[in-house]
Amino acid sequence: MIVTTSGRPDNQLIQLANEISLELNGTFIKRNKQAVQDMKSAFQDTLLVVGKNRLELHVIDHESPLFFHPNSAMFRIKRLQKGESDLLCETCGLKEGDSFLDCTLGLASDSIIASFVVGDTGYVKGIEASQSLAYIVKKGLQQWETGIQTFDEAMKRIEVTSSDHLSFLQSCPDKSFDVIYFDPMFEETIEASIGLLPLKSLANYSQLDVKTIKEAKRVGKRRIVLKDHWKSDRFMKLGFNVNIRKSAKFHYGVIEINE
Repeated sequence: MIVTTSGRPDNQLIQLANEISLELNGTFIKRNKQAVQDMKSAFQDTLLVVGKNRLELHVIDHESPLFFHPNSAMFRIKRLQKGESDLLCETCGLKEGDSFLDCTLGLASDSIIASFVVGDTGYVKGIEASQSLAYIVKKGLQQWETGIQTFDEAMKRIEVTSSDHLSFLQSCPDKSFDVIYFDPMFEETIEASIGLLPLKSLANYSQLDVKTIKEAKRVGKRRIVLKDHWKSDRFMKLGFNVNIRKSAKFHYGVIEINE
């Protein structure tokens, strides 16, 4: 990965970009007033642009950059504050003090909701296979300010690790998390949302399998939840009981863990 700065960097920003390139085992290239598209074409590589206010990930085959934003989590939390329900939280049975493992973090919208619900006595861990995506989301969660204290605190409480979910699960002790959650990236997800298109080059399309779910059952205390396309056969193959929602593009499946 190539790491560079925004268009008019000062020495502090250049130093920061250098440090990030070392942390990510990337290559720092001075911007020298080059256009991002020109740099992508020249180096044929993903470009991480370090700016004063945010990090932008520019992947090869998309013009729009990918950057952290709380997205739908903002209006979902506003609904929760009004006493309205959230389908993810209901499906997971989340409550204050719970521990929640998000095995497919992405841009962290679901983890933000989980963190808000479990509160400061709970624990939320996010696993993301893409190192570059995990990095910008981790930094974004710590630095983004919405002006809503409870929202910002919920983001900051989330711990992010870059790993494939099977390896991470294998490293966990038995009964480590109350709820384990999977929302795998797949073609139907991406095509349904233009805003997710840059994720296409970063997504981990490795299939959930019986081995992964077996580990999740060992690591989980109460429930495993899978969000997937309504046409997916993974629910049946992996033993999830499906909550069918008429006319919905996505369903939730649940495996109850018997302690």
